[in-house]
Amino acid sequence: MKLTVVRIGTYTLVALVLAVALRYTPRLPEPDRKPAEVLVQQAATPTWKLRFDTLGRGESLRSVLRRGGLSDSAAALALEAASSLDERHIPAGMPVTIKSVAADSSPSEITLQLAADRLLHLRREGNAWKGDEERLPWTTDTIVVAGTISSNLYNAMDASAKDELPSSARQQLAWSLADVYEYRVDMSRDLQVGDAFKVVAERSVAPSGTVRIGKVIAAAFTLSGTVIDAVRFASESVSGEFFDQNGKSLRAAFLRAPLEFRRISSVFGMREHPILGGVRQHKGTDYAAAMGTPVRAIGDGVIVRAGWSNGYGNVLEIRHRNGYVTRYGHLSRYASGIGVGRHVSIGQTVAYVGSTGLSTGPHLHFEVLVNGVQRDPRVALKATGGDPVPADERNAFDAARDRLLAALASPTQGVAKLTPSAQVAATADSSR
Repeated sequence: MKLTVVRIGTYTLVALVLAVALRYTPRLPEPDRKPAEVLVQQAATPTWKLRFDTLGRGESLRSVLRRGGLSDSAAALALEAASSLDERHIPAGMPVTIKSVAADSSPSEITLQLAADRLLHLRREGNAWKGDEERLPWTTDTIVVAGTISSNLYNAMDASAKDELPSSARQQLAWSLADVYEYRVDMSRDLQVGDAFKVVAERSVAPSGTVRIGKVIAAAFTLSGTVIDAVRFASESVSGEFFDQNGKSLRAAFLRAPLEFRRISSVFGMREHPILGGVRQHKGTDYAAAMGTPVRAIGDGVIVRAGWSNGYGNVLEIRHRNGYVTRYGHLSRYASGIGVGRHVSIGQTVAYVGSTGLSTGPHLHFEVLVNGVQRDPRVALKATGGDPVPADERNAFDAARDRLLAALASPTQGVAKLTPSAQVAATADSSR
């Protein structure tokens, strides 16, 4: 144990140190980080001891408290006061601050950082303990992120925002952007080198520094020279949260992919069969994904086949309107209640990725048949948009579109924060 003594000459500075230490605990450290103690002494007042520790992997919270100087009985009483705490769901690495008078071996206050914005204070009053939960305020602003595709969306987001957003926030924003365009763009297949994106999104920062991405407000994707705008608009009669620049809902009859933004291992066309060898027409698309990844129906329909089929292994077929049938192969299992004749909805989980049949590893084989003929899913599922904004909402949509697209004007690369006035204008129509 490392003991560091900090002597501070003025009351103001000591108060600041204590406030920061107790109120705004730093980001989660590594679970195996060694505990540290700090002695803080100020004129005419007792010397306080602050112990900073973390919950280790597989360790109980009682062990941390005992390490901090509490007896078994005192630790039990303190945890009884933590009525909102479920010890079974405490993650390893949770910061724990234990405060006591240096001359008194029994701690008088414990602070648990349950989340980035949630602290639980346990304070000793005589032999009893009292628990109080505190919510820390987040600060929220609106940012614009712009990037250019060099290989995939993840790498483009990293290159554009690595200095302004942590890795988790960049990944979250990439997923959110993919969700906005999931009826128009398959981010795993449709992107080409040189394509570009811009996205306006809300960003929240906790006192600990944790960053979260909120809702996307507007976006623009340039695909092979064609721009597809996405404007958040709450229509009273048309489904979907986003509309393109022409006022058509981005929600269409079919999703572009049966998995949520996963890497594809093989695209439609000629390839060498991984098991049978030789070059064969691969009439579908393979999505590489972990075993058990949920498979979703790309559109409303009725299940017409669910069972074993030679090289496909466990296969599922769904009949949709207009003569479309989608086929999902190599499944590990089917979702609960799935069977022939069952009606399913777009986006519903119908099965799980596996490696049954002629398969070298976990992946989903996906096909689209139109009037009984296998078609390239990239072509067959290409959509131009859903229903348009009705005439009585058109003026409101046009005004919202113009404001939101103006927010996308800059930057051309990287991250920019909207000014307060621009932020108010951009978020005025994004309450939904």
